[in-house]
Amino acid sequence: MGAIFEAIQTKLTDAFQPTRLEIVDDSDRHSGHSGAREGGESHFNVTIEAQAFAGAAKVARQRMVYRALAEELAGQLHALSVTALAPGEG
Repeated sequence: MGAIFEAIQTKLTDAFQPTRLEIVDDSDRHSGHSGAREGGESHFNVTIEAQAFAGAAKVARQRMVYRALAEELAGQLHALSVTALAPGEG
């Protein structure tokens, strides 16, 4: 786990106290693409389940996650795929 992975994990845990948090560094699949960095940590897939998302629309949930990770998205994190769920969903 690298610094970006750990920052994602820490910030999402602090912001949402998730009951489920899965973070996958998908950077290898994007080698040679725009934004890809040597050594990875540029493209991530996140699945997060938290009570904070209950009653919020899909886009609102994603915006909540993006706000929590604004610093990383403004820096080395090029792409982030988010699946945000309330407890009991999918």
